[in-house]
Amino acid sequence: MPHTTAFARNQWYVAAYSHEVGREELLGRTILGEPLVFYRTEEDGTPVALADRCVHRRFPLHEKPSRLDGDKLVCGYHGFTYDTTGTCVYVPGQKRVPRTARVASYPVVELDSLIWVWIGDPALADADTIPRARHLDSPGWVTVRGMEPIDADYGLLVDNLLDLSHETYLHGGYIGTPEVAETPITTEVDEGAGIVRVSRHMDDAACPPFYAKSTGIEGRITRWQDIEYHAPCLYLLHSRIAPVGVLPEADGSDPNGFHTEITYAITPSSDGHVYDFWMVSRDWATEDAEVTEFLRGNNHTVVMQDVDALNLLQRTLGTERSGYQELSINIDTGGLAARRILARLVEEGDKPVEKVL
Repeated sequence: MPHTTAFARNQWYVAAYSHEVGREELLGRTILGEPLVFYRTEEDGTPVALADRCVHRRFPLHEKPSRLDGDKLVCGYHGFTYDTTGTCVYVPGQKRVPRTARVASYPVVELDSLIWVWIGDPALADADTIPRARHLDSPGWVTVRGMEPIDADYGLLVDNLLDLSHETYLHGGYIGTPEVAETPITTEVDEGAGIVRVSRHMDDAACPPFYAKSTGIEGRITRWQDIEYHAPCLYLLHSRIAPVGVLPEADGSDPNGFHTEITYAITPSSDGHVYDFWMVSRDWATEDAEVTEFLRGNNHTVVMQDVDALNLLQRTLGTERSGYQELSINIDTGGLAARRILARLVEEGDKPVEKVL
């Protein structure tokens, strides 16, 4: 696999969590190679995204002593001041503002406690195409979350998340058991919508510490892992466990089981760098702070195992001879489908995916 995956620019990407964007601190993030600065308007808190470089001397606008003056962003180097559209409304030492004094502004949508940004043609930005993760801010759900930058191509993270057989080996003692790698997968691909679904259902499996210690289940479990990847950015893992012999009701509910939503936002920062936004949501033991902190710490450890592995893999791929041959097997079906979809989004001129209902 090439260690650089092209960017599909006319797509929505997660730039931040809602709680990261405010008015006290300006937030800087680089998305698809574009440095951006984020803040909220004073009256209604609407998020704003502007190019993070002053037109005068390219000072990063998110860095102190840059500041907000109402809804205007004041560069901390020479005082060039921009409104929410990126138009410069003040320059020092003269009344006339040069016509070219403006920075780019980007469409932004706040949805499901995530800040989504559109890097491509603003005329094509349709908020209705953003895939949903309603559990992230729905009543009755509790979520722990974090973000880790990885010094690896974002395609490697897509591969990693779509092939969970690595849990057995990389994450043994946390979320991995032998049954994960031993159980065959089923894969469904919706090319038009840009969605890949990979499922692994284990009828009789060991209960990994991640679930045994948080749920109190003792003994063997039935375990469902149903992945739903919305190219290019959002990954949903619908995870359910129950004691062996306990089957879901006809409506899919699990009165004696545990339903956990694992969410990742895979956001390319620049070539060879990706933001790994991770979230674990549950609708059980929602008042138990000890469970919350256990899941936060345990999942962070798992994420860092992935970070270390992908950083190493990126460095290794960078030293491979040209023309090396990659071997793929059945467990790679979902990842290979995702590669095709990502390539198509680029080759077709970044045509937005169909509306997700």
